[in-house]
Amino acid sequence: MGKILVHEFTTLDGVIDTPAWSMDFGFDPKMGGAIGGIMQRCRALLMGRKTYEMFAPSWSQRTDADDPGAPFMNGSPKYVVSTTLRDPQWNNSSVLGAYSPEAIRSLKERVDGDIYVSGSGTLVRAMVADDLVDEIHLFVYPLSLGAGPRLFEDGLAARFGLLASEGYNNGAVRLAYELTTAK
Repeated sequence: MGKILVHEFTTLDGVIDTPAWSMDFGFDPKMGGAIGGIMQRCRALLMGRKTYEMFAPSWSQRTDADDPGAPFMNGSPKYVVSTTLRDPQWNNSSVLGAYSPEAIRSLKERVDGDIYVSGSGTLVRAMVADDLVDEIHLFVYPLSLGAGPRLFEDGLAARFGLLASEGYNNGAVRLAYELTTAK
């Protein structure tokens, strides 16, 4: 059975909203290496509908020359948790239907390797609560927004074990954790 590996951009106060704010800090190439390392371990992508609708038009147009992540993002099987998406156009995409812990467990068993999740806050919160996330890689930026959707909203409690940490020249840090228990 593969693992679910989550990657999130977040602020110090935990906001994960569409991270346009990260552009003010630039993108340290070492961050790209870390994200690429996560992707290299994976054989499929899992995302919610909103993330799918943001990613599909952008990633489907990119080539390896544009971004080294393009072959993975475009060539890998993509699974979307959604009750409204009916006919995904991005190649290798399929809809799982409404969120169901059983459907995610079944996907983990079917995919021959790990599964990558980027963004998809609503989906990730549900999977953390159901003990389905194996690793979470938080790229924490040195700012506080004071408001916005947070990854860990009130009522979501979990315990994590540190796997790795790394600082970048743009002031961001990566904190990699394994989920040990959801409460």
